[in-house]
Parts: sequence; C-alpha cells; structure tokens
Amino acid sequence: MTKHSATLKRMFITILMGFSSGLPLLLTGGTFKMWMAREGIDVKTIGFLSWVGMAYSLKFIWAPLLDRYQITRHGRRKGWLFLTQLALIVLIALMGVFNPTTSLFPLVVTAILVAFFSATQDSTIDAYRREFLPEEEMGLGSSMTTYGYRVAMLISGGLGIGLVGAEPFHFTWNQLYFAMAGLMSVGFITTIFIPEPTVTEPTPKTLRMAIVEPFKEFFARPQALTFLSFVIAFKLGDSLSGQMLNKFYVDMQFTNQDVGFIAKTVGLISSLVGLFLGGVLIQKLKVYRSLIVFGVLQAFSTAFFSVLTFTGPQAWALAAAVVFEDVTSGMGTSAFMAFMSLLTNKRFSATQYALLASFASLGRNFFSGFSGIMVEQMGWVMFFVSCALIALPGIFMAVYIHKRWMSQA
Repeated sequence: MTKHSATLKRMFITILMGFSSGLPLLLTGGTFKMWMAREGIDVKTIGFLSWVGMAYSLKFIWAPLLDRYQITRHGRRKGWLFLTQLALIVLIALMGVFNPTTSLFPLVVTAILVAFFSATQDSTIDAYRREFLPEEEMGLGSSMTTYGYRVAMLISGGLGIGLVGAEPFHFTWNQLYFAMAGLMSVGFITTIFIPEPTVTEPTPKTLRMAIVEPFKEFFARPQALTFLSFVIAFKLGDSLSGQMLNKFYVDMQFTNQDVGFIAKTVGLISSLVGLFLGGVLIQKLKVYRSLIVFGVLQAFSTAFFSVLTFTGPQAWALAAAVVFEDVTSGMGTSAFMAFMSLLTNKRFSATQYALLASFASLGRNFFSGFSGIMVEQMGWVMFFVSCALIALPGIFMAVYIHKRWMSQA
C-alpha cells in the first residue's frame, strides 16, 4: 500500500468515526428539544433538559478508566468502542418507544444514559485518533473527524426533523429515533474492521497512575486555571443561544421543513465553510489572534438572531442569520480545537483532552439549563443580545492569554 493510499484509508476511518461520534449528540440535544416543543412541553422544562447532556462535561471523571483497562480481547480502544456503540444502538431505539406527554420521566432517564455512553464513546474516539494517526496527519484527521461529525448532525438534526410529518414519509418522532438507532450501526461495523492502534507511549500500570498523573501534570502549570476558565468562557454565549434555537424557530412559526432545510442543511454547509476558512486563516493569524477575531464575529452572529423577531418567519432572514452564525461558529471551532490541542500533553492525550472538552461543554450543558428562564423573563430579543454580551469575557481572556503567555502562537 502506498503512502498516499494509506493516508486516504486512515482519513476514511476518521470520517466514519466522526460520524459515529456526532450522531447521538442532537438526539439528546436540539432534535430532542424540538420534539418536546412540538409536543407542547413548556419552555422552562425544555431549558432544564439542557442538563441531559451533562455527561459531556463530566466525562473526564471516568476517562482514566479508558486509558487503564482493556475490557475485551479486541484491544483497549476497540473494546470500549464496541461497548459504547452497542449501548447507544439499544438506548436510542428505547427512546423511540416513549411518548413525552405520558412518559416524560423514563424518556429523560434514557436520554441521560444515551448522553453518558455518547460522551464515553467520544473520549475513546479522541484517544483512538491520537494513537492511530501519524503526527503529520493529526491536523487533517481532526478536520475529517469534524466533517463526519457534522454530516451525522445534519442527519440526526436537519434531515431528521425535516422528515417528521413530511410527505410522502410522514415519519413520527418515534420512528425517527428507531432510524437513528439503525444508523449507529455505521460506527459498530467500522469498529469491527479497524485495527487496534499501536501504543507508542507507556500505558498506565495502575488506576492511580491513570487518574493522578494527567491531572498532576496539567495543574502543575501556572496557567492551568486561567486556561480552564477560558475554555469554559470562550463559546459560552454561542452555546447558550444555540440551546434554545429550535424553541425559537417554533415560536417564530417556522415549519419543520424550513428548519430542516435552512437551519440544519444550509447551516451544516455554512459550518463546513467556516471550518475551512478558520483553518486557512489560522495559518495567517496564528491560533490566539484567530480566537480573538473569530470570538468577536461569533458574538455579533449571536445577536443577529434577534432580527428574526422583527422580520417574522421569512426564509431569507432565517438563511441570513443561520449562514452568519454557522460560518463564524465554524471558524471559532477551528481555532478552539487547535487551542486545546496545543494544551494537551501527548503522554496523557485521552484524559487531558477529555478534561478540556468537558470544561468546554460545561457552559453549554450547565448554564444552558437556565436559558428557558432567561427567555421567559427577557423575551427573545434581549436573550440573544445578552448571549452576545456573555461572550465578551472569553474574548478579553483570549487577549490576556495572548499577551501574557502565547504571543508567538
């Protein structure tokens, strides 16, 4: 096999793994909330449902188990992938059994379990990618993972929502979840055929080493708390507004088809454009300047959604807001992923990346639980403006970190 064909094979694997990683996210997030909104669940409850995804913010707690233990004969990484993907297939199908108006509690409990196994799968995939790809392919592999992730989000978000009630299929929400459970088999089948990565760094010999050493090394850095605070703050405003967008679309009287095609499908294309632009501009601006510039653009795009309250359910206005927001968010994501990679020590990649990713999602999963109360108290216009203002501390911190420690990065 030539070097070029070997690279293509590895990139194809990372795309499929990214797809498996991205598919469950909206099934306990945006798509789940759209289902609840269509069933008449009140806005405060929908806001609280943001906490369903708290596992994404807490996965660093059990990530050391993934580094320490091999649970099947197939290998350390493949064993955990088999377990999490099989659990996701079963649990996503189980979500499709329930009716939110009569069985909301068991549905929410099942969604929490889906988020738990999805977060665990993410940690395993991140570790697999780090160990599987050669150093020179790490940047391209991260991009391919994100592309697979975004395509899966399109399917479980935009296309899935658009199919519900649409002719000639007339999918129900329950049938949508059954179909998504079937698509999770893509990841399971991929895991069957991929090789177990060769370990070049010594693996932890004890559970204590797996737990203590990654955190000890990270928190020994004088900038550790500043970095973690920044990781929480940078995309907080963007994430906070994003958690309520599907409820916003319902209140603005956009149809499922409007949301599916414009907000999700066009939004996916826009975010991929943003990822590409971000990757190109980072080479010129460097990582920390990119965080500052892209952070400002993210804040403006968040505030721009308030315009839709004045235009009403106009397709052109929705398209303008979605394209602006997703392009800038994609650019910000490119810089943010590069930043987290810079902070990770290769000896502890799985646990340290899980730590950073957990803190990055903390704002989305914890503070977003109060987003429904914010909308109820402020109304939609001030909600989006407030989310834009919430983004400012993260931008100021990027300026501080750039000047204080990382002027060359």
